[in-house]
Amino acid sequence: MQPVTVKTEREIARIVAQVGQRLLQHGAESAVVVDVSQRVGLALGVDEVNIALTANAIVVTVHVEDHCLTTTRRCWDHGINMAIVTRIHHLCIMAEKGLLDPAAMTKRLLALQPQRYPPLLVILMIGLSCAAFCLLAGGDLTVALITLFAASAAMALRLMMAHHHFNPLLTFAAAAFVATAVSASAPLFELGNQPFLAMASSVLLLVPGFPLINAVADMVSGFVNLGISRWVMASLLTLSTSLGIVAAMNLFNVWGWLT
Repeated sequence: MQPVTVKTEREIARIVAQVGQRLLQHGAESAVVVDVSQRVGLALGVDEVNIALTANAIVVTVHVEDHCLTTTRRCWDHGINMAIVTRIHHLCIMAEKGLLDPAAMTKRLLALQPQRYPPLLVILMIGLSCAAFCLLAGGDLTVALITLFAASAAMALRLMMAHHHFNPLLTFAAAAFVATAVSASAPLFELGNQPFLAMASSVLLLVPGFPLINAVADMVSGFVNLGISRWVMASLLTLSTSLGIVAAMNLFNVWGWLT
């Protein structure tokens, strides 16, 4: 491996910061962000990599002999995408095996783009999954179909609002309102064997399971501040969902499983 110059050190610092930034933006837990970022920096030739994480930023310091360089990147939430996290892991392994130099690593990182499923497919699968939960809870086909339509409508609204960059709290509240409003038709018109199951099952798509799991994992791993911030955000999303549900129930005077 060639000696690391100041110019190369600066390039490696940018690469490490970009790796950590992309991992943090796409839902990786903090321990994974730090571990993969450090491995990339060491594989590319620096002597030491130190990383500090906050709720929306990453600070990277790389050391080469008696010289160090620090850089900071802001991390905007781009949504959970494990495909990006997996590909960055692959790039890390390739760098450790000596298959990628800093220039090649930079090119590969710039080429990484999130690959998302077609919106109609996502809407359909979310609707089917909520309908399946309804069936597992004891609902009949009629209640499951109502759940399918309610969850699909909520997911369609959620994707539309996310595409237009609405605040996530507002997005979750609006989606919960739509899901509850549509599924309220079951108890209003006494459709199916257990109509209130439609109201309970159609909002399951809004449960922030992944952020809550990451929050606990971060705190267990020692990243308490970041874990608390993720926990608070997940709690706010849950609160927004609850407000949307209660607003729809109050509007139609159908309290379902809250009574």
